[in-house]
Amino acid sequence: MHFSQYIALGDSMSIDLYPALDAGEVEVAVALERRVEAGVIAPLGAASLLFRNNDARYPDSQSLDLVSRYPGITMQNRASDGATIGDIFGEQLMSLEATDGSSLVTLTAGGNDLLSAFANRPRASLLDAIRQEVMDAYDFLVDAIRRAVPDATVILTSIYDPSDDTGHIPGVFENAGALPIHVLREMNDHIRSVAEGTPNCLFADAYSLFLGHGASAPVEERWYWKRALVEPNAMGADELRRLWWDLLDVADSQS
Repeated sequence: MHFSQYIALGDSMSIDLYPALDAGEVEVAVALERRVEAGVIAPLGAASLLFRNNDARYPDSQSLDLVSRYPGITMQNRASDGATIGDIFGEQLMSLEATDGSSLVTLTAGGNDLLSAFANRPRASLLDAIRQEVMDAYDFLVDAIRRAVPDATVILTSIYDPSDDTGHIPGVFENAGALPIHVLREMNDHIRSVAEGTPNCLFADAYSLFLGHGASAPVEERWYWKRALVEPNAMGADELRRLWWDLLDVADSQS
């Protein structure tokens, strides 16, 4: 495989903001306001690290990045904080610049859609309908990505679970009781099936990788930002980009 561009689509699993806040590599205004437009943010998110490693912070991963493997590759990073599937379709995908050559696309999507549903504590029948709507929207998004970027390999990433399968995330809906984590598992099963049944798609199992590094783990072993346990910290971002990189290694060896 050879890629001429890398496109990052998705939510905060992919972005720089929270890993950079965790590492203390942001301007003061960003730390105070938690807005990407408030100042300079170090490129420490999973997508940024996949594209270009931070050799000072991660010396063991020197040259294990897209710019080293695919000379001349460019990046369009459209992932944004809080993005839903609808946001990715209506804003991120629509903002892509047309380029020639083959592309690599990473997608992290669906987590915010489920969190929004959980916040309203819907009854079981309504929750089941919402789950199906989110799955249908995900299918529509993947189809739209493949139409917009036809010569692309797309990495579909499962949604991590900061509760570590307990249904309880400190600081998130603490008065709502246990979150219906079975819906998250069902959504991840669906993402896997879409990846396995769609040409030129790969499945990145972030859900399994992150289990045990959330609410159940000692603070120093968590892969989530300490001030908001649904966001990745610097360690989590590094682990996610390594997952993507390993998938590419396997795909390259089989091509």
